[in-house]
Amino acid sequence: MKKLTLLSILIIASFAFTSPNETRTIPSVNLKNLEGKTVNTSSFNNDGKPMIINFWATWCSPCKRELNNIADVYEDWVEETGVKLIAISIDDARNSGKVAPYVNGKGWEYEVYIDSNQDFKRALNVNNVPHTFLVNGKGEIVWQHNSYSEGDEDELYEAVKKLAAGEELNSKK
Repeated sequence: MKKLTLLSILIIASFAFTSPNETRTIPSVNLKNLEGKTVNTSSFNNDGKPMIINFWATWCSPCKRELNNIADVYEDWVEETGVKLIAISIDDARNSGKVAPYVNGKGWEYEVYIDSNQDFKRALNVNNVPHTFLVNGKGEIVWQHNSYSEGDEDELYEAVKKLAAGEELNSKK
């Protein structure tokens, strides 16, 4: 038991002391698309343009509010920056059947995948939703934000514009 506790402490400490400037890339995990086809996250790309990866759930009101607010301006974002948004539902097997009807009813133009086992969520150390990652054209995670308040999408868009213009992002949340 002491060895397990020590191992747990060491693992947690390694995450706590990871350099904030350390480059992280998208881990390789299998997800399902809305048609039930398996897709590996290593195939996520946007031809050198920024990508937003957003973790959400149908039971999460702030998640839906964020993605619905972005949907209102998403076409403009794509036109101006070429950004792609990938929405990752963490709904479990009991609720995953609600994802496609919700997405289709809202008319989201995002790529949507279901992480019902929450493997991708764990691989990116997402503790709660909504959780948003911004990925540069090289596939490196360069920015992240946890939770949602009205107007957070404006901060995200500013970061996307900087990336699209070839600027570096200095701050992570």
